[in-house]
Amino acid sequence: MKNFINSDDISDYKKIVEEAIQLKSNPNQLKGIGKNKSIGLLFFNPSLRTRISTQKASMILGLKTFVMNFNSEGWQLEFENNTIMSEDKAEHVKDAAKVLSEYCDIIAIRKFADLNNKIDDEKEIVLSSFLKYSTVPILNLESSTFHPLQGLADAITIHETKNKARPKIVLSWAPHPKSLPHAVPNSFIKMAKKNNFELIVSNPIGYDLNPEITKGINIIHDQKEAFINADFIYAKNWSSYENYGKVLINDSSWKIDRNKMSLTNNAKFMHCLPVRRNVVVDDDVIDSENSLVISQAENRIYSALIIIKKLIENER
Repeated sequence: MKNFINSDDISDYKKIVEEAIQLKSNPNQLKGIGKNKSIGLLFFNPSLRTRISTQKASMILGLKTFVMNFNSEGWQLEFENNTIMSEDKAEHVKDAAKVLSEYCDIIAIRKFADLNNKIDDEKEIVLSSFLKYSTVPILNLESSTFHPLQGLADAITIHETKNKARPKIVLSWAPHPKSLPHAVPNSFIKMAKKNNFELIVSNPIGYDLNPEITKGINIIHDQKEAFINADFIYAKNWSSYENYGKVLINDSSWKIDRNKMSLTNNAKFMHCLPVRRNVVVDDDVIDSENSLVISQAENRIYSALIIIKKLIENER
């Protein structure tokens, strides 16, 4: 594996999940694989699980970790070529990427969508620029369009807890006071396709995701209908894709509660966190014995572990 930008960089997804679960039973078997190597974590946006789980995975492997909050600690970067840099941007990304490639064996980047311009966000300017100019592997810690480590952690969690070969999974939109990006739902959908899960996406009219991502997926605009006999409920808010980045409605009737969960096949509840309690989901659902949110967070360690291992070994 040369880079990890989205799940398409994994040639055999199910095999990766199986390896991650096996490594979870004894992660110290990998101790020393990353000896004398380093990983640079560049954060253009906040992080809790991604930051700490990636550092934890790197520590297990023996890598030295450098963490930089780029917006507050780095120079403002220029991404346009052939520009006269006479204003506030002090460093060109081609120089920064090449320099960091001398210091680090892997460069990991977290840069959310700005949700102002669909075309710009889908160009993934920050991630693609580092990919172009760096000479070491690039690891996506969440970009404008994908969060592949979260998707892999979700796959690990489902494989650990499912009681049938092809569970019914509902990815349900839920209300939120802010405009949120599409990276997590996009990665979850791609993951579900690669694992041949029965997936339904349920969201209000106007909130359909990128049709290239949801192609072949059943989209139901009636949440209660979608929940019937589901084995897993994955709650997540996202802004409109068609009216890009807009909050069209903030309908509290889409909140996940016990009454809706009672329509399911005793479904497990999932969310990537952080979550707005009693806005996205009621306390008595997320705190129930069927909630997998902490397991998902734990499995972020092992999704990072297996991917960093593959990047070190340059496998595909």
